[in-house]
Amino acid sequence: MTRVPRPTEWGEVAAQRPERGLRRALPSETSSTIPSERASPSPSRLRRATSPPLRGGEEPKLSKAFAKQHHTPRLCQNDSSREGAFMTRHVTFMTIDDAEHYTPQQRAAIVSAYPAHEREARARGIPVLGSGRIFPVAEELIACEPFRLPRYWPRLGALDFGWDHPSAAVELAWDTEADVVYVAKACRASQQTPAMQALTLKPWGEWLPWAWPRDGRRETLEGAGVALARQYAAHGLNMLSSHAQFADGSVSVEAGLMEMLDRMQSGRFKVFLTLLPWFEEFRLYHRKDGQVVKLRDDLMAATRYGVMMLRAALVDPAEFKTARRKAGQSDPLGAFR
Repeated sequence: MTRVPRPTEWGEVAAQRPERGLRRALPSETSSTIPSERASPSPSRLRRATSPPLRGGEEPKLSKAFAKQHHTPRLCQNDSSREGAFMTRHVTFMTIDDAEHYTPQQRAAIVSAYPAHEREARARGIPVLGSGRIFPVAEELIACEPFRLPRYWPRLGALDFGWDHPSAAVELAWDTEADVVYVAKACRASQQTPAMQALTLKPWGEWLPWAWPRDGRRETLEGAGVALARQYAAHGLNMLSSHAQFADGSVSVEAGLMEMLDRMQSGRFKVFLTLLPWFEEFRLYHRKDGQVVKLRDDLMAATRYGVMMLRAALVDPAEFKTARRKAGQSDPLGAFR
């Protein structure tokens, strides 16, 4: 196969069969010119590289005429419930970090040459959606390696309720000396009752206080008229007495988002880089016509509730037990034990 130069824009999505090698294609190539080395290429050998997702992310597509000519089936996501379903194409996401023929210095120079607002899309394939991302912050500014949290740091859990769209939960740890908030745990699940979610969340600490949104006060058929927050409390979660709100009682979504963005830009908000679902939502969280798009934002919403209620974070009670003074010594924390 004739070698084709690699593109300098490494945010492409390549459609290929998993067992075969990847053919590199210039961004200017169209689907009808990619198999140019053969007069009648076999569908199993077709390769396609798409340009960076500067106008949003979507499934890679072939032109109708090209697909009909070569009988290329649509992409099937391993859906065995559909009759005749089978995987015929494979989607591989590539970033500039996969271009190992460049040195790290060369890769950095290529990325720096792009406009700042296009770097994530061109270098790493993160889609540019709607009228812009809500958090236009590079991931390396907020991602950090996981570490053992000091027990004297106040911690707080936060919930976003859901059924068809996932319920989500995060745990925040607050370094009060540096005023840095860490997202240390995150999980989400669809169609899970409060009882099932409590089984997952109670190992985080039965003492851990939980922030929750205003809709937690609604009565639900599943709970036989019992408000959602009370259902979670009945299954052992330490729910706060009131829904998530700022100290003045307001519940502004924009104010919560700006608080998070301010912390991100000032280095006071960090996320363990192992929390892949959290970063997945972070990349796609965007506005359309100036309004927040409330799709796939469950972990983002839970994090916002937690940031709003940081003042309710508590220190692990085990820290007090290990800090007991010997008999006869003064104990300024005695009233709290």
